[in-house]
Amino acid sequence: MILAGDIGGTKTALGIYSHEKGMKSPLFLKTFPSANYTNLEAIVTEFCASFNFEIEKAAFGVAGPVSGGKAKITNLPWIIDKDQLANTLGTSAIALLNDLEAIAWSIPSLEKNDLHALNDHGNAVQGGTIAIIAPGTGLGEAFLVWDGSRYLAYGSEGGHADLAPTNELEIELLRYLMQRYEHVSYERACSGIGIPNIYTFFRDSGRQEEPEWLAKELANAKDPTPHIISFALEKASKCAICEATLDMFISLLGSEAGNMALKILPTGGVYLGGGIPPRILPALQKGLFMKKFLQKGRMSDLLLNMPIHVIVNKDTALAGAAYYGLEIL
Repeated sequence: MILAGDIGGTKTALGIYSHEKGMKSPLFLKTFPSANYTNLEAIVTEFCASFNFEIEKAAFGVAGPVSGGKAKITNLPWIIDKDQLANTLGTSAIALLNDLEAIAWSIPSLEKNDLHALNDHGNAVQGGTIAIIAPGTGLGEAFLVWDGSRYLAYGSEGGHADLAPTNELEIELLRYLMQRYEHVSYERACSGIGIPNIYTFFRDSGRQEEPEWLAKELANAKDPTPHIISFALEKASKCAICEATLDMFISLLGSEAGNMALKILPTGGVYLGGGIPPRILPALQKGLFMKKFLQKGRMSDLLLNMPIHVIVNKDTALAGAAYYGLEIL
């Protein structure tokens, strides 16, 4: 039996998998609110108390950099230690993967109903490099390369690269964020933790008025991001500041996806993962994302035929970790 995990700043999903059933059919699955626990071992212990399976191997996709058998969760006060997990589970066959690497391992197995196409001109090249950019709590990036027989996945911390504005409004946003952070990365604006930064930029700069009812709503919210997104998408709310926030988020996401495409030439496709893209699909389809993705001057034509898909299957990181545990570890 393989224990697989998707460890994020908001939630932790754990599942039990077998070779007979494969990566798409967990035998047991449960989700935990990450912030309610002091470490991953506490969640794993609680999870394993629910069944009698003997764990042979475990693979975890974690939202943060992995080095030397340890991982620091970017948006949680956790240090995940491979040796401590081995002691908890009673097996030395433990793998820690960057969460985007885990998503990447699942990409080749995705089916048509797991995806939604954004680029009608896209035409995938067989064996072409594949890019994944995933705004969730943070902003993750990964890629896959073909080795002649199968795809191999590689994680990165590209979401922490310098924010690069492409117009005057985004330049103003950068200046605003530079007053608040020592380093302004794409994640500071193009993620779940970044959306409130865009919102407060519009509010504090006076470019958009914050309605009194919305100020009260957000003041009482534990996490303002879902509320901002919901009001931006609801036509009845007519919330200009939320709509402007979401438009800028999409603009930055399109630009950074295009940056990534120039760097690794993903002729096999660009995939938008994470929790946010499926929730804002109607807004992504309006054209702003594709406009910013293709806005690369002399290189625009190079990107035109790259397929772009939104991953609508919410369990890809967990499935990818399960695949790694079953086939690689």
